[in-house]
Amino acid sequence: METLSAFAGKVWCVRKQLVVLLAPLALIPVVFALPAKEGKCLYVVLLMAVYWCTEALPLAVTALLPICLFPTMGVLTSKKVCPQYFLEPNFLFFSGVVMASAIEEWNVHRRIALKVLNIVGVKPVWLILGMMITSSFLSMWLNNTATTAMMLPIANAILENLFGDLEKLKENCKLKEDEEGLSQIKLQALTSEKQILTEDGQEGAERHDKRTPEEVRAESEYQLKVWKGFLLCIPYASSIGGTATLTGTAPNLILMGQLTSFFPDCDLVNFGSWFVFGFPLMVLFLLLGWLWISFLYGGLNARLCVRKQDWQADAERKAKAVIDEDYKKLGPMNFAEGAITFFFILFAVLLFTRDPKFFPGWSIFFNKGYVSDAVTGVVIISLLFVFPSQKPSLSWWFDFHSTNTQYIPLLSWKKVQGSVSWNIILLLGGGFAMAKGCEESGLASWLGTHLQPIARVPPPVAVILITAFVACFTEFASNTATIIILLPIITELAINIKVNPLYFMIPATTGCSFAFMLPVSTPPNSIAFASGHLMVKDMVKTGFMMNILGILTVSLAVNTWGTYMFGLSTYPDWAQSLNVTSTTTDVCSVMDYKTLLP
Repeated sequence: METLSAFAGKVWCVRKQLVVLLAPLALIPVVFALPAKEGKCLYVVLLMAVYWCTEALPLAVTALLPICLFPTMGVLTSKKVCPQYFLEPNFLFFSGVVMASAIEEWNVHRRIALKVLNIVGVKPVWLILGMMITSSFLSMWLNNTATTAMMLPIANAILENLFGDLEKLKENCKLKEDEEGLSQIKLQALTSEKQILTEDGQEGAERHDKRTPEEVRAESEYQLKVWKGFLLCIPYASSIGGTATLTGTAPNLILMGQLTSFFPDCDLVNFGSWFVFGFPLMVLFLLLGWLWISFLYGGLNARLCVRKQDWQADAERKAKAVIDEDYKKLGPMNFAEGAITFFFILFAVLLFTRDPKFFPGWSIFFNKGYVSDAVTGVVIISLLFVFPSQKPSLSWWFDFHSTNTQYIPLLSWKKVQGSVSWNIILLLGGGFAMAKGCEESGLASWLGTHLQPIARVPPPVAVILITAFVACFTEFASNTATIIILLPIITELAINIKVNPLYFMIPATTGCSFAFMLPVSTPPNSIAFASGHLMVKDMVKTGFMMNILGILTVSLAVNTWGTYMFGLSTYPDWAQSLNVTSTTTDVCSVMDYKTLLP
């Protein structure tokens, strides 16, 4: 038995290497089970799916497999595969990341966060809302992981001054914790911010605390609960916020790229049109998520929201002092911060107004089809490498006694090199290459014809099922890998049953961001869980309902304003040409979905 255990331990140590070696062998029968080209393409797709889900290879390395396998297996020539890694969405993503780097470089994101928290106040229910609003807004433009890593220390610093030290709270409710088996809860200090004013806060609380031991214990349990709500609301809001803009999360850009690949004539999805669809969806989901988290973790409880005791009022004053003090430390906005704010607003406005679809954008002043979102983004970020970070002075040129200071632009390439997610760029490219392979080999058509049972399901129900499946799948796999694998299949399914492809593609793409149930689902979830104060059951309990709310919200959005925005109630002309070349099916057996769409 001991030998078997030791052998199992050794196998576990080399599990990734075993997957890398055994997966290609195990999937060989797939090549012979389908027609030649389709079988080879499916082999590559399944191999990449296995590597992505198990992370046997780094995600970016797996994304390079189409370059290795498609040409050598005769699926696609290298001249068609390689360009897929630097399509227009890659440059739009790159411009968004560079703009985010500039915002972080000059601390504009921190100024925004503290200002919002100062406005909403320090009552728990409003603080949760403030944290969620700030996190979601920042994650529309910044990386979700960076947003969570920045917001958690601010939240913990405020909470320590609102409720006191976490260890003291645990001591106060130790008996209850022992009963529930919640021992050894630990909270790591994420930055030195958390220690500000903590000693004064504790002394003040103790000085005004006239409660009985039982009341202290009950209140401490409640405060620990609220603390969990804060730790969860930030990563959840970061994931929700990324759905509002095309550059907010990688799956949105993959949708844009695969639309270009499958339907070259479709120009409905751009930064402006997606924002008009995604922003109201984000706001609605954020509001529902706030109500759920506040209800579950006590933020709506009258003890901390309506009735205010002396010790609570004192704690709130001290918590507000933390926010005020941190904001004062930033000082007045300097020239560089003002310049970055200007370019950020210009970046957002120009992308939104280029071609928003519901009014003529500024792109009408250029040749049709020449200026895209990628062009707009790259033009703006290029200026950041030229514009000075200090206010120019004309008198400096004529004052020969003044010191000669080196010219420093708003952003340096060295900073960009360290902050750009090159692995995401390769992942995007891998997704576009896979989609191209599925299209050229005929695999997408083959898969679509074998999914006919879904044709019996009304389209609105199918939207819910697709979104739910994608949301569940992405709990265990990267959201980028999930949408890369599933989107070509979903696209071909829509074509075969004559539904507007966007009607299925948009909810599937948005559902990829709804991974709330497990620590491993997203990096923001992992960061929050690493604090040590959350348990897996906390995330599952909260995230399960968040997933349901997200699925229902997406379904509502797609069937209401989404239908109006993208014309989802009709089968579009830009999908007709691809439908003609698809595998012939018995059209009479397929329901006419146009009449069933809301």
